[in-house]
Amino acid sequence: MDLPRSFTIRESSHRIHNPLTSRKLAILGEALNPSPGTRLLDLACGSGELLCTWARDHGITGTGVDISTAFLAKARARAIELEVAEQVTFTHGDASNHVADDPVDIGSCVGATWIGGGVAGTVDLLRRSLRPGGVMLIGEPYWRKDPPDQATVEGCHAASADDFRALPELLEQFGELGCDVVEMVLADQDSWDRYVAAQWLNTRRWLDAHPDDELAGQMRAELTAGPVRHVRYQREYLGWGVFALMNR
Repeated sequence: MDLPRSFTIRESSHRIHNPLTSRKLAILGEALNPSPGTRLLDLACGSGELLCTWARDHGITGTGVDISTAFLAKARARAIELEVAEQVTFTHGDASNHVADDPVDIGSCVGATWIGGGVAGTVDLLRRSLRPGGVMLIGEPYWRKDPPDQATVEGCHAASADDFRALPELLEQFGELGCDVVEMVLADQDSWDRYVAAQWLNTRRWLDAHPDDELAGQMRAELTAGPVRHVRYQREYLGWGVFALMNR
């Protein structure tokens, strides 16, 4: 049970596996201002940057769950680097059925709502771990502009325009699910650039080091098409944000 190797190649240098910069992640922490000892469960935690930096900056404790052994190794190393290894733990597993043994103060799934089959299922999953009055964090794409054709939809890594909603409709969906939106931090085009362009450099460096690997052809094709695809489609049409929710 692990992520495809192509994914870990693309994001081998990433600390945050979505278009949220380190500064925006810190802004979110500052906005929520969790008290020392706050317990956080991070589903699909990736390389653990949310848990590790908030443990350092706010004194939280918590657990991260992810399917990627490579990213979890980075998360554990990051915890040691930031001297928070006694505050956070990381578990290899399928986050789609993970429920905390004891209720947590914050439950997060930042950029992987596929684990719940979409936003509604992920909200339901996080609720199962959340204490009364706790906060959920959902990271999710939305349409910045209506995609004009199927090529634009696919250029944004979607199968259908219905895969994402416009930002007002996404916030309305949270309300329909019985949640109040109490905070949000949105990516901007520069955030997208920092996330996606780093994938190109990671890919090129990997290709230079592994020209005969069985994935070399696939990764070369991605690198050839990726920059134009990003600026033509994803950068222009797709937004992304982290939304803090509380049950009504």
